[in-house]
Amino acid sequence: MDKKVLIDIAKEAIESKFNKKTIDKERLIKENPELAKEGAVFVTLKQHGHLRGCIGSIIAHRPLIDDLIHNAQSSAFNDPRFSPLKESELKDTDIEISLLSPYKEVEYKDIDELKKKIRPNIDGVILKLGLYQATFLPQVWEELPTFELFFAHLCQKAGLNSSCLENHPNIYTYQVEKIEQ
Repeated sequence: MDKKVLIDIAKEAIESKFNKKTIDKERLIKENPELAKEGAVFVTLKQHGHLRGCIGSIIAHRPLIDDLIHNAQSSAFNDPRFSPLKESELKDTDIEISLLSPYKEVEYKDIDELKKKIRPNIDGVILKLGLYQATFLPQVWEELPTFELFFAHLCQKAGLNSSCLENHPNIYTYQVEKIEQ
């Protein structure tokens, strides 16, 4: 499957909220059978290089086409950090899709060992501590390039103190295949 098809589907999913047209999922699956397989994607929207929305799934739990449509629309209209996308903004909005691999738990004794096991710019990270959880895609390393910055912000995103690694949270890693417009 040409991965650019995923960008087209995400764009069509967002546009469908404005023009009320239905996405022909049956045709798309017939042309691209991989879309029927379970998949997990994040859809990131940017305007002029700045984040405008990012919503996704960590675990594959529905057909890829359904996950893509849902997360494209959620990224555009339901990201709580931003107001819903306006139709006039669409032409200035770039779409990036991240296809996630299954995640794996990282076993570690202390922060130094964890630091050796995490691969900046390669690993996306899920942090879980009690009822708190957050994730950063591998692309976040571009903005937070050190282990210390990355994890301090990830802890805060989860609603925890920036030094939450001292409490030995569960850490999971995954990788992405990034598809850009």
